[in-house]
Amino acid sequence: MSDALLDLEPATIPSGRRVLDLVRAGLDGLSPELLARVAWSALAEPGDPVASRLVAELGPVEALAALASRSETALERFRPRLGRLDLARILDETGACGARVVTPDDREWPRGLDDLQAPPHCLWVRGPADLASTARRSVAVVGARAATAYGESVAADLGAGLAERDVTVVSGGAFGIDAAAHRGVLAVDGTTVAVLAGGVDRPYPAAHHRLLGHVADTGALVSEMPPGSTSLRSRFLLRNRLIATMTLGTVVVEAGRRSGSRNTAGTAAAHHRVVLAMPGPITSIASVGCHEMIRSGMAQLVTDAAEIVELIGVMGEDLAPETPVPTRAGDGLEGADRRVFEALPRRRACDVETLSVAAGESEATVRAALARLELHGHARRTDSGWRVGDGG
Repeated sequence: MSDALLDLEPATIPSGRRVLDLVRAGLDGLSPELLARVAWSALAEPGDPVASRLVAELGPVEALAALASRSETALERFRPRLGRLDLARILDETGACGARVVTPDDREWPRGLDDLQAPPHCLWVRGPADLASTARRSVAVVGARAATAYGESVAADLGAGLAERDVTVVSGGAFGIDAAAHRGVLAVDGTTVAVLAGGVDRPYPAAHHRLLGHVADTGALVSEMPPGSTSLRSRFLLRNRLIATMTLGTVVVEAGRRSGSRNTAGTAAAHHRVVLAMPGPITSIASVGCHEMIRSGMAQLVTDAAEIVELIGVMGEDLAPETPVPTRAGDGLEGADRRVFEALPRRRACDVETLSVAAGESEATVRAALARLELHGHARRTDSGWRVGDGG
């Protein structure tokens, strides 16, 4: 932070002092640090670089004191909200919706968020899932809101498959791929986390009120915005940075050329997380973004939950099973044995002389090959000659 921001001149802001007094006094028995972080979450928009630098350098309480007592152009955007900040109301609404506040000093804090240049000041969590524990084995599943039936089916299967492998699925609760992934997890009683752009007491979209309620019952709703906050459009992309960094990897299921899910994948890649993409039909505009990410090398192609877990799981322990290869009669045969086997008729038997001509081998070579083929069930001797055996 610049020296100018630290050498601020005193100013008279009574409302700021009142907030600071409440923070330092420990409103409702809470620590000044927690209360100050709650205040900053209400004062600054997510990812605000000035607020983040000020809190990082001075600490949340002293940063709030600087805002309340000093004048600086960079801080002017926080002052309108400071005059209306009601910490008591925020805490009441937090309790009313059954949420808790998690700060970077708490054991439950997802450590991946510390990689962000402007991490959240705190998180509101509604639900029984422990964020730190779930984040240790977690995958973000994101994609198009205007998803196709194919995309929603794939996302639901992925959600269920990941949950069955004890992987927490993190998404945004939106229409399309997000909702399908959450539903897939819930269908097998797994754990899923929805990161919201607004308050955890305001499920968005409203049509997903019941779905997000089920997520909160068994997993968690998470937001860096206080209860009562609206899901503004600008907050969705900023919300995506949490989804990308609190997880081990991001899987994109359907994405157009311009897609918020590609933004999430880009953030994941920038922070050295695994980026994966599911391919779709080459004629589908809904999968263009996925195909471009795969083609450019930004994302690895995956086709099921097992392949995803292999890439984000424990090396040597989470290997995907090998795909079975169809076998054909005669696999493993070489040289004269293969040529004689391929010359054998399946219905009518033929003699050695005919096989010798068909296989292009001497009769002696054919007889030797037939003996070996008969031993392994590939050839069968009949009264009228030789034909393909029961094992062929």
